[in-house]
Amino acid sequence: MKNLFKLMRKNKLMLVVMILIWIGCFLSTGLLLYSLSLLSGIENFLRLVGSGIIIIVFIAILLFGMKALVKNKILTYLIIVIISILYFGGTGYVGYQIYKAYGSLNNFTTTETTYSSSIVTLKDNKVDDIKDLGNSKIGILNDEKSVDGYQIPKEIIKEENLKVKTVDYDSYADLLTDLYEGNIDYVFLPTNYTVLFKNLEGFDDLESKTKIIYTKDKTVKNKNSTGGKITKPFTILLMGVDSELESIQGASFNGDSLMLLTFNPETLNTTILSIPRDSYVPIACFKNKRKNKITHAAWYGEECMINTISEWTGIPIDYYVKINFKGVVKLVDALGGVDVDVPIEFCEQDSNRNMNNQICLSPGQQTLNGEQALALARHRKTIDDFRRGQNQQLVVKGLMNKVKTIRSVDTIQELLATLSNNMETNMSTSEILSLYDIAKDIATKSQDMPIEDLLTMQRLYISGYDQYIYDYSAIDGQGTRMRLYNFVAYEGSKKDVVEAMKINLGLKEPKIIKKFSFNVDTPYEETVIGKGEYKEARMAILPSFIGYDKSKALSYGSTYGFSVNIKYTSSTTGRVGQIIDQSAPEGMDVDYVGKLTITVIDEVTKPQTTPKDEEEDKETTTTPPKDEEDTGDSTGSENESGDGSDSGDGSGGETDGDGENNGSENGGEGDLPDIPGIQ
Repeated sequence: MKNLFKLMRKNKLMLVVMILIWIGCFLSTGLLLYSLSLLSGIENFLRLVGSGIIIIVFIAILLFGMKALVKNKILTYLIIVIISILYFGGTGYVGYQIYKAYGSLNNFTTTETTYSSSIVTLKDNKVDDIKDLGNSKIGILNDEKSVDGYQIPKEIIKEENLKVKTVDYDSYADLLTDLYEGNIDYVFLPTNYTVLFKNLEGFDDLESKTKIIYTKDKTVKNKNSTGGKITKPFTILLMGVDSELESIQGASFNGDSLMLLTFNPETLNTTILSIPRDSYVPIACFKNKRKNKITHAAWYGEECMINTISEWTGIPIDYYVKINFKGVVKLVDALGGVDVDVPIEFCEQDSNRNMNNQICLSPGQQTLNGEQALALARHRKTIDDFRRGQNQQLVVKGLMNKVKTIRSVDTIQELLATLSNNMETNMSTSEILSLYDIAKDIATKSQDMPIEDLLTMQRLYISGYDQYIYDYSAIDGQGTRMRLYNFVAYEGSKKDVVEAMKINLGLKEPKIIKKFSFNVDTPYEETVIGKGEYKEARMAILPSFIGYDKSKALSYGSTYGFSVNIKYTSSTTGRVGQIIDQSAPEGMDVDYVGKLTITVIDEVTKPQTTPKDEEEDKETTTTPPKDEEDTGDSTGSENESGDGSDSGDGSGGETDGDGENNGSENGGEGDLPDIPGIQ
């Protein structure tokens, strides 16, 4: 032992170099072993064997290095130094790359969400400080589960000791309406309200017309999936975030793009359904689950959107993924572009929404860069939501085809970094890692057949029709009270689409087609499930009954299941039984009428005249011949039986018991259009 220390003192430089190399190898070995341990569920046997080999090599380097020092074998020492340096560099590089990739994957999973709520008022309000609110009225969302609509506002009121009078609202739309109309002075809104409500009709000037007085943030831990390995079919809801920011952090989810995917890891079949943003569906977090545009569910966050789509389709949604559209630019550029068959010619603003730098594309197969791919995914001015959804699917498919060609580690890291900055999901990291087995299975099977034949992508389509609906519920007084454009899906189309998704998820047995016919002279066209003619009646929209006989309203209410109350009044014009006003506005969804009050004429009186009017009548009025007296053309008098039916035949003016004419000077219903659903 003494000789060993003497020799080490003699070869002090060699000893210092070797110690430094040992320390480096120890650290790089530790990094690699730790990184490998993070890859839980991936090639467990190979990771175990690899870890054992790494440890053996490290121990061998230590022993041979020490032996070379003790025996003062310079050549052996130099060889060990070179091997050690290579070992240090190799293990360190591999360990770092694995750790970096895992870090990017781990960033996909959002463990917490930061909510922000602000006190907002109109810009012409002179108050700019929260201390000056006094006892003014402030609107607040009446939903205790809403973090930014209720919880943070309550904390602000308590912490700032505000003496304001709060007014509860069931929706942000009603809250904003009352702010604009001056019924309240301030409102609590999510801080990103200008983005959330920019597409809401009547509030496109929010940014220029309102200002923020005070803001408070709150961070809440997310309830993410705690599952392990993905082995069964699953669903993913892709939610596009149309943001101008470079990162998804702080970007507002506005429900602008929605895709529901199902994937079966056994059959490797995927179904993709693009859901139109204007789809008229029950909103899970609205009071009484009132129907509205599906994009409005985004006002209350991704949980509301997930519940809304799940309840509407009956499909359980396992995971969600939020993607920042602007990140598509970097993603596509990192891949060197994507190959897409562009279906239309169009021009679109760039990723910074600069119309002076338009991106224009022509139809045809071509390789798109990031800006061009984003333009194709965003464009909607010359097309409908369906075509827009299909274009987004083309971009997604192009990305998937391009990913399989990646051969560079640097490209993989760049992709992961881009995705981690522009994507959020409730998938756990272990679930994301378990997708490796699926990818491995695809790679193995693709050696015998093209990947396009192996991975089937079934596009689904919801058919329906356009409908303008007055957004209001007479039952609870909720709604924007505006006539909004909506897309109403055919129930048959939705049923077919849901059935295809359930079959892919293994929730329903597929129908076996026993016969199949084809013509060699006719090109094959893929059948798109849900697309086609569905002979279904359109939804019932409340008509205007003004000018019609009360029997029309009574009959309509009986047909569509709402009560009709009659309020009688006298009038100087019109006819007995004629409706002159109704409580619920025209264009409403009849499901939200509840009770309709109509104002009906029960007596037609002569207008009162002043002496001056009588003098003017004498000067300007001539007496008609007896045979030219007014015969009228009213629909007749009220049915005394009380059943609301029309007792007249519309051919001539009936008289009441006193002999007075009940016919309208403007005639009966002959010139009025028919009411749908009423004979």
